[in-house]
Amino acid sequence: MYAEERQRHILERARRDGRVDVAGLAAAFDVTYETVRRDLTALERHGVLRRVHGGAIPVERLGFEPTLAQRDTVMTPEKERIAKRALEEVPAEGAILLDAGSTTGRLAEQLPPDLTVVTNSVSIALTLMPRPNTNLMLLGGRLRPRTHATVESWALQALEETYVDVAFMATNGVSAEHGLTTPDPAEAQVKRAMIRSARRVVLLADHTKVGNDHFARFSTLDEVDCIITDSGLADGLADELAAFGPRVVVV
Repeated sequence: MYAEERQRHILERARRDGRVDVAGLAAAFDVTYETVRRDLTALERHGVLRRVHGGAIPVERLGFEPTLAQRDTVMTPEKERIAKRALEEVPAEGAILLDAGSTTGRLAEQLPPDLTVVTNSVSIALTLMPRPNTNLMLLGGRLRPRTHATVESWALQALEETYVDVAFMATNGVSAEHGLTTPDPAEAQVKRAMIRSARRVVLLADHTKVGNDHFARFSTLDEVDCIITDSGLADGLADELAAFGPRVVVV
């Protein structure tokens, strides 16, 4: 197969799957890692791919924000493992904050009783509402249908007067270079306020988020106490993230 044909297939795969990795491409095309890296470099120079640690993503993904329903159907086993491990970070009593997200939503389903739970997620609120022993606090604001999250001034004002034991955060991307990022500036602003309102910050992020960067940064890695991710993480990435301060847990 000629290089141009292989690169076309690589681009098609990246756009279909949202990401490609060097090892998988080398096996699929029966070429060396170095050949794949040259292909990815060539595609990046053409402006159609963005190199990330261990692979590449299509440039469209930097501005693409899937709906909550779409996110809830991918990486399901990994998100379940992350949510189960996150239970160990939940205090026996007190107040926690749950950011809007598909993995934080799975954590909500497993929470023990007798907690105060603050959230900007309508979906999470609906999950917790039937539980009589949960003190549920829903942040107001403009509702973003794509993520079911409340944003802007009403949410920000409430967070200014809120202090919780742990904030369980979601993200669209996390990297050593740019920290935690998300496509929408309004959500980034609320996420930033959530982090300021918490004694501890725990990030729940499956491995496809690691190495990705999006438009709006809402936190640096040194503001995060713990990152819980899954075993699909590329070699070396856990140590790379941990070098900036957070404890990285791989499940």
